[in-house]
Amino acid sequence: MSLIEVKNLSKSFDGEDVVKGITFELTPGKCVALLGPNGAGKTTTLRMLAGFSKPTNGTITFDEQSLSSDIRNYIGYLPQFPVFHNWMSGKEFLIYVGQLSHLSKSEADSRADELLDRVGLTDAKKQRIGKYSGGMKQRLGIAQAMMNRPKLIMLDEPVSALDPIGRREVLNLMREIKKDATILFSTHILNDAEEISDELLLLHHGELVEQGSLDELGNLYDSGKIILAFQDNIPADMEEKLNKLSHITDIEFKKQSIEFISSDVIASRAEILQLAVQNDWPLTKFEIAKTTLEDLFMKVVNQ
Repeated sequence: MSLIEVKNLSKSFDGEDVVKGITFELTPGKCVALLGPNGAGKTTTLRMLAGFSKPTNGTITFDEQSLSSDIRNYIGYLPQFPVFHNWMSGKEFLIYVGQLSHLSKSEADSRADELLDRVGLTDAKKQRIGKYSGGMKQRLGIAQAMMNRPKLIMLDEPVSALDPIGRREVLNLMREIKKDATILFSTHILNDAEEISDELLLLHHGELVEQGSLDELGNLYDSGKIILAFQDNIPADMEEKLNKLSHITDIEFKKQSIEFISSDVIASRAEILQLAVQNDWPLTKFEIAKTTLEDLFMKVVNQ
C-alpha cells in the first residue's frame, strides 16, 4: 500500500516548466532521497507534496486521500531555510508549534519534552534559540516537524548548510526517526543519500530520470570499474598502453591512481596484469569496484 501516489505532476512558473510530469510512489517506513543538482526541481516538488504550492498539472494522493483534503495532520515539513522566533526557548517554540497543530497546552508540553529528548536538546530546552548552533537549530526544526506525529516527514536540504559536526548530528537523527515515519528528504549531496536512504528519486531539469533502491539502480547501471593505484607517480606510458586495449573507456588519471571502465572485466584484468608484469609497474592496488552513487548519477544525468 502506498503512502503517497504522484501521477504526472508538473509545475510551471511564467510559462517555464520547473517540474515536468513526474510519477512515483512512496511506501510506508522508507527513507527516500530526492536527489538532484541545484535547480533540478526538488524544492518545488516538496512544496507541492506539502500543499504549499498548487500543481499546474497532475495528481497527488496521500494515504488514499486527494490533496483537496486537509492533510496537515499527517505530514511534517522542514524547509531548507527554517525561520525561528529567536527570542523563544526551544521548548517554548515547540509548544507554540504544537498548539498550532491543535494539541492542547498540556499535550504540547509533554510532546515537546519527549521530542527535545529525542533530538538531544533537553539540556538546551530553556535556552533561547538565537544562541543555538546551526546543527541545534536543524534538530529543533526536525522536532517541530514531528510534533503532530506525522506519517510523512519532508526535509528540504536538511544538512547542506551545516558544518561536519552538525551534519553528522542531523544524519544520525534522521537514521533514528525513520523507524517511526516515512522520510522524504531532498539533497544534492550524494554521500548523504547513499548513507541513509532506502530508495532514490533522481531529478534532473525537472524530470524524474530514475527511481528505485540503491542496489536496484546500481545493478541496472553497473559497469566494470577498475582502479589501479601506484607506489609513486603513474608510469609515463600508461595512457598509451591502456588506450590500445579494446574494452577500456572513460579513463581518468589522478596523481597516483587511474580509474576506468571496462566492458569485459575478465579480459581487461588478464591484459592489465600481464602488462604490469612485463613493464614492472609499481602497482599497490588493483581493484574491480562496484558502481558508486556518484558514478550512477553522472551516467543518468549525462544520458
